[in-house]
Parts: sequence; C-alpha cells; structure tokens
Amino acid sequence: MKPRLRKLGVTAHVTFSVGWLGADVGFLALALAGLISQEPEMARSAYLAMDLIGWFVIVPFSFAALLTGLFLALGTPWGLFRHYWILVKFLLTIGAILVLLVHTNAVRLAASRASGVAGDTLSGVTAHLTATGAGGHLGNVQIQLAVAAGAGLLVLLTTTTLGVYKPWGKTPLARRPATPL
Repeated sequence: MKPRLRKLGVTAHVTFSVGWLGADVGFLALALAGLISQEPEMARSAYLAMDLIGWFVIVPFSFAALLTGLFLALGTPWGLFRHYWILVKFLLTIGAILVLLVHTNAVRLAASRASGVAGDTLSGVTAHLTATGAGGHLGNVQIQLAVAAGAGLLVLLTTTTLGVYKPWGKTPLARRPATPL
C-alpha cells in the first residue's frame, strides 16, 4: 500500500474509533441520567437521544472502524493474523458490535415506547417500557443499558491500549518461514 493511502486509512481508522469511543461516553452519560432521574421528561429524553446516538453515530462508526481496521490489517505488512494484538482487537471489535446491535434494538424499543407516553408520571414511562426485556422492569432495562455502555467503553479503551502498546508479539502464522512460489 502506498504511504499516502496508508496515512489516509490510519486517519480514517483513528477518526472512526475515537468517534465511536466518544459517542459511547455520551451514550453512557444518557444511560446513567435515565437510570438515576426521577423526572419523566428526562427518562423520555434520555431514551430518545440514546436511540439517535446509537443508530446514527455509534453503529455507523463501529462498522467504519471495523472496515478501516481490516483495510489497514490486510493492506499492510502487519496483517490480520500475524500479530496477537491485531487479532485480539479484531475479535473484541466484532464482539462489541454484536453486543451493540442487541442493546441498540432494546433502546429503539424503549425510545418508541417512551415517545408514546402521554402522562407526566414516571410510572407512565415505566408502564410503557416493561416490554423491553431484562425481567420486564424499567429499572432492569436501565441498569442493563448502563452496564452495557460501561462495558462497551471498557472494550474500546482496551482496543485503544492494544493499538498503542502492541503487546504479545507475533502469532505462529507470522513466525513460520515464507515459502517461495
């Protein structure tokens, strides 16, 4: 890969990765606001904002970070299976995206239910959100979303750390001698 294209790829990968990380921090802040708030408008607003951030920022940025990472891994000598840190980053990213999609769907349902609440009481929000899973209680869903956002942040910080420190060395695939064609 030519140096200019590689630099463009690195810039894109860092941009999408940092964007995903920042959006997850915002998502976590909203999840915590929805968890601790006693105000029905705060709960409604938190879920509606989480839905927008999830589908229009976090999901696209997560896939863009994955694709730019694959582009760099496959287009440079680093390779996807040559270094443990790259392989672990790849697997963590795939896992994070899968968990993200599950929880983003729960947020979409919570947001759609919260937007349909006509009353001014928190119990009205609770009544409309009981179908979102996690035992059928809003409190459980709120805790589940806050924990998932916190865990997502931990995974993203781990992948960032791996990208900076590049630990563990090469995989057995990279250590075996190249066979001539």
